[in-house]
Amino acid sequence: MNFPAHPDSTTADAGAATTAVRLTQQVKAGGCASKLAPGVLNQVLAGLPQQHDENLLVGFSTADDAGIYRINDEQALVQTVDFFTPMVDDPHTFGRIAATNALSDVYAMGGQPLTALTVVCFPQQEDPNLLGEIMRGGLSVMQEARCVVVGGHSVRDTEIKFGYAVTGLIHPDRVKKNCTAVPGDRLVLAKAIGTGVITTALKQGRTQESWVDAAVESMTKLNRAASEVAASFEVHAMTDVTGFGLMGHAREVAIGSGVQLVIDTGRVPLLPGAVEAAEAGCIPAGLIANREFAECIVEDDAGAKIDGVVRTLLFDPQTSGGLLIAVAEGDVSALVEQLRRAGYAAAEIGQVRKGDAKIILR
Repeated sequence: MNFPAHPDSTTADAGAATTAVRLTQQVKAGGCASKLAPGVLNQVLAGLPQQHDENLLVGFSTADDAGIYRINDEQALVQTVDFFTPMVDDPHTFGRIAATNALSDVYAMGGQPLTALTVVCFPQQEDPNLLGEIMRGGLSVMQEARCVVVGGHSVRDTEIKFGYAVTGLIHPDRVKKNCTAVPGDRLVLAKAIGTGVITTALKQGRTQESWVDAAVESMTKLNRAASEVAASFEVHAMTDVTGFGLMGHAREVAIGSGVQLVIDTGRVPLLPGAVEAAEAGCIPAGLIANREFAECIVEDDAGAKIDGVVRTLLFDPQTSGGLLIAVAEGDVSALVEQLRRAGYAAAEIGQVRKGDAKIILR
């Protein structure tokens, strides 16, 4: 850790930071759309040697949301790291989104976050008050989540990047994986999609304030309550939908579980403005990369007529997206109802069935 133990007066006055510079104009891609293309990452990881440790319950072999390492019969560590470039212009809001997104991987595994380390990349010549405001935003969410920020690491960079490495706890027998869906399960998505095209529209100056407000509200809503609600039902698999888009993360569930996922495209919840932004051509590069990666196992159901814009949005890279939950059929209605009561735009979007791993759209 290389953060000073006590901030100096300049940092303490960070609340005076201004946003004369639009953060989204300082980066090539924002949020989870700035991540490496999934095909490239998959190729690299496939070439790495497997690690063998009886206490490693979840590693990177199934592309799950976080690593799980058992420390005793009652406790296991949940470990994840997530950082990215700005997708909004306000620094405090960017910090909040980055923290919400980093915590999400712990919640997606069914865990509870405990501590976090800050990851900062920041231009040497930039106003330090700007960084202070980003970190204040992130800290506010960490405090809401009762996760203690214990330090971090910073480097000089031409682009701003911010996030956290988060450690949590979970009982080894209660881990929710992305590779354990079973035929007969119903699929529930807890948040609406479309943050990638909306934040791209913001970067291009082609958005509406109401679209951005709705996207920010979604991106700053913790998945904590959704994870807690899911724990009360017969959930067989769970993951959060982030940079690889709904189809990319559904691909991991299908391949990892050896099942087919049937997606009712008309039931997938969409953020206000998502359709309009996609129709206007505000397509992030990450969406194209996601489509190239996942489309090989996606096919249309016989006779299906899929709306072209909706099809595009299925591959949209999400920042701080919602949980995708495979739940027993008998629990699906109650799960959706409780998620909605908790403030999520939850919907049943499909089902799991036997067959070769693929995604069927209808």
